[in-house]
Amino acid sequence: MSILAELKSPESLRGMSRDELKELAAAIRVRLIEVCSRTGGHIGAGLGVVELAVSIHAAFDTPRDQLVWDVGHQGYPHKLLTGRNDRMETLRQERGLSGFLKRSESEYDTFGAGHAATAISAALGMATARDLNGEQFKVVAVLGDGALTCGLAYEGLNNAGASGRDFIVILNDNEMSIAPNVGAMSKYLTSIQRNPLYNRFRSAIGTVMDSPPARRARIGALVRKWEESMKAFLTPGVLFEELGFRYFGPIDGHDIDVLMDTLVAVRDFSGPRLVHVITQKGKGFPAGEHIEKWHALPPGHDPATGKQLKVSAANAAYTAVFGKGLAELADENPKLVAITAAMPSGTGTGLFASAHPERFFDVGIAEGHAVTFAAGLATRGVRPVCVIYSTFLQRAYDNVIHDVAIQHLPVVFAMDRAGLVGEDGPTHMGLYDIAYMLAVPGMTVTAPKNGAEMLGLLRAGLLHDTGPFCIRYPRDAAPDIVPPIAEIDPVPYGTWEIVRKGAGSRDAGGGIAILAVGTMVPQSLAAAELLAEEGINSTVVNCRYLKPHDANTLKAVVADHQSLLVVEEGSVVNGFGAHMASVVAGLDERVRVIAHGVPDEFVEQAPRAKQLASVGLDAAGIAARVREMRQGGTRSSRLRAG
Repeated sequence: MSILAELKSPESLRGMSRDELKELAAAIRVRLIEVCSRTGGHIGAGLGVVELAVSIHAAFDTPRDQLVWDVGHQGYPHKLLTGRNDRMETLRQERGLSGFLKRSESEYDTFGAGHAATAISAALGMATARDLNGEQFKVVAVLGDGALTCGLAYEGLNNAGASGRDFIVILNDNEMSIAPNVGAMSKYLTSIQRNPLYNRFRSAIGTVMDSPPARRARIGALVRKWEESMKAFLTPGVLFEELGFRYFGPIDGHDIDVLMDTLVAVRDFSGPRLVHVITQKGKGFPAGEHIEKWHALPPGHDPATGKQLKVSAANAAYTAVFGKGLAELADENPKLVAITAAMPSGTGTGLFASAHPERFFDVGIAEGHAVTFAAGLATRGVRPVCVIYSTFLQRAYDNVIHDVAIQHLPVVFAMDRAGLVGEDGPTHMGLYDIAYMLAVPGMTVTAPKNGAEMLGLLRAGLLHDTGPFCIRYPRDAAPDIVPPIAEIDPVPYGTWEIVRKGAGSRDAGGGIAILAVGTMVPQSLAAAELLAEEGINSTVVNCRYLKPHDANTLKAVVADHQSLLVVEEGSVVNGFGAHMASVVAGLDERVRVIAHGVPDEFVEQAPRAKQLASVGLDAAGIAARVREMRQGGTRSSRLRAG
């Protein structure tokens, strides 16, 4: 049995020799590659912190000592060390281990995290509660994966340093978030790693401090003063020192001996302190290290080579279609620029970056800055497109309202990963953008039925110059083969499309119309076909503009139908269905409007198709809801399949 298989909890690490800890780290790296090759997952960051995770759990008394990992991408080795090795094959699977950290999953997961830069603020809260409660334990925040491009990290550092509390931050510096890190802080941190004068100085200090005890005592005070002055002159440590942290580093994050010596020493100090650790993202992965492609893997890779075992035959993903179309539009429009927040590959904008580097801006994990930066560009006639995941744009909601909408600035928001996102689970669900964007005065809200319509809406958004414009699209393959954008016209502003006309009318005592949003148009058409086999002929409307809606088409539909079923892949609370209920009530109070969307609860990880079915947003679920309406059902939530 391997050393990893025998490990039951981190307590066992504290009796291991350094050689055994190194053996354990090697076993963890092999296990991660094997598991993620089958299950998929965020492998790059996890491989980079193997030795760090081993050393932290060996040096600290977890779970009594509270360990807070930033993001969760770094958490896979932590899971292996905390009693979950035998369940790793369920990673990101339905009812399996989460791909992120989750408080309900383990007492060692002290704080859940799917978005970056939460660790310092959360850990400071724990340290403050400890002191208020008169307790005694250590609190460690591991900040990494590019979080120092995020403003929340600085807010936490500023407050933590000023607090004077017993509090440790470990800065995991791998020069990468998902893409290579950007910005001044990245350059600042990198400079210390490559400064030969400082490294020679550190070596000299080490030699002096290895001297006999009597000699160390005589010169200790002088050395400390010299070290502080040289550190201020040569290193980025002065920034953290000025913020109130005692700075240690940088140290090799893959050297367990150095890590253990440092962490044990730092553990026994008090006050705010920061350990700067240099790691290599993706270390040990056979297909290459420090490569953006290997930040995360889909399932089905060869663990020896990293190659995909089975190539998908599906249509191009919405993300890829959008990225290609945006780059082609930039060929036509010299004023068009693209902005993303550390996600050029995840948002498909890498192609734009290659074709138009001077007009591509990756601002790091800084969504609020991305939006206000776009607003500034728009004031000078530039046409910015902010390409940000729906779940991440939530972090910039104030900027959307205050900096863009109030000033009526023409910024296009491309919200990738809208709706249900499958195995990434609740932290990454893009279920709230319909509700939060509908609430913004002057915001145009759209959702395409397929890839070609998405590009037509993008064209329309760039022609719209009187306020912000957003497009939501899913983490899925587009249902169509999309032509070049040069062959696609803009979708007429504020229009709907009747894609199927039902036979029944309200005057004949029947008639149900399905108002379908975006991804729900194909599903609703399929549902209508199922219903037609039973003699139920329903109308299907493609509500591609949610705001402003097509008032003329809506009036015609209301006039001819007794009931409307609004189907949306978003939160049913305050969504498009709720909006339509209010609008239709002002037209004809006799017409029933039923909202059919994602329920008021967090949806757990599972394949996207299964998630859709579980909330009744597949063809069978929509058809079942129509049948229920015909039988007089009035539920305003969704049908739970099964």
